Amino acid sequence: MISVLAGVFIKNKEDVKNPQVRQKYGMLCGIVGIFFNIFLFAGKFLAGTISKSISITADAFNNLSDAGSSLITLIGFRMSGAEPDVDHPFGHGRIEYVSGLIVSGAILIMAFELVKSSVEKIIHPEPVEFSILAVAILVVSICVKLYMAYYNRSISKKIESAAMGATAIDSLSDSCATTVVLLATIVGKITGLQIDGWCGVLVGIFIFYAGISAAKDTLNPLLGQPPEEEFVAQIEELVLRHPEIIGVHDLIVHDYGPGRMMISLHAEVPAEGDILKLHDVVDNIEHELRRELKCEAVIHMDPVVTGDEQVDYLKKEMQKLLSDIDKKISMHDFRVVMGSSHTNLIFDIVIPFGYKMRDEELTQYIQEKTKEKFGNNYFTVIEVDKAYYKEK
Repeated sequence: MISVLAGVFIKNKEDVKNPQVRQKYGMLCGIVGIFFNIFLFAGKFLAGTISKSISITADAFNNLSDAGSSLITLIGFRMSGAEPDVDHPFGHGRIEYVSGLIVSGAILIMAFELVKSSVEKIIHPEPVEFSILAVAILVVSICVKLYMAYYNRSISKKIESAAMGATAIDSLSDSCATTVVLLATIVGKITGLQIDGWCGVLVGIFIFYAGISAAKDTLNPLLGQPPEEEFVAQIEELVLRHPEIIGVHDLIVHDYGPGRMMISLHAEVPAEGDILKLHDVVDNIEHELRRELKCEAVIHMDPVVTGDEQVDYLKKEMQKLLSDIDKKISMHDFRVVMGSSHTNLIFDIVIPFGYKMRDEELTQYIQEKTKEKFGNNYFTVIEVDKAYYKEK
């Protein structure tokens, strides 16, 4: 159904890197979600009224809140597509994450209310009347919610949307919740046991857990999470395809919403090269990153000495020394300043956050190992950087 509607209403539907196409996918799923959830609310409310079941009625209002969540998703995608302005020069893409967070909040509130009403039903139990119509409505509801979870999940992966992922989790939790309600209805008919309230509590706990998971997926981009390894690999591959670039480091990715990435990186270039030609190469790389990966880029050139046997030897040996200390440590911007009395080895190291040694302890330890390896007239001048993305 979604594929058919996408073919009708979304031009160039396969160009999912295009922010306008992503926006239309999100709005389409929001509209379809509103329709389905209102339909399910009406059916379950009818079933709950007929059977006098608190869990069915609560599940109905859960679907009504889902309709509101779909409306929030629809508005979020609509607003996220707004053009940059004076107050928001990087665009409004993060509104999509905010809308997903609001949906997660709605899931948590509904879970709390469901548990509350279910506990009241446990304390003051009432008989649940079995109805074939109610059972049929619940079965249809499960099938519809599974379909909604499927298309929301597939669209989430297609357009890489955390908000759509939260909606998919919500739909899947709803289908599981309705399954529990259905089992409670059938068990009550067969055995006479009044487990309606207990099942309501179980459903509420399940929905609460789903809400926490959805909140995490939408909150992380807002707080600032590391970029995907695949995206980092694409950046490095594109930059290093130019033979003038020797190495890449200090890559930082700023996420202002899907399709609104800004990156900065340092590119190592030969110190003896023509600075004007190298600058032209870097400019071309920035244009390529914008064109191919849809991200704005700022590249800083780091000149490094090449072709010097002594420098190359010291660099290779220092890399081996660092690897022996810990393979998680990487090095860049290696320079050598030789004097009459001593030699300075100047370089930056990159370590992960939460490393087992403090920066001062690690640099002191490297200094000691350097003197053991090269002699007491060798000194290290080290700048410690942190890894802003997950290295392979």
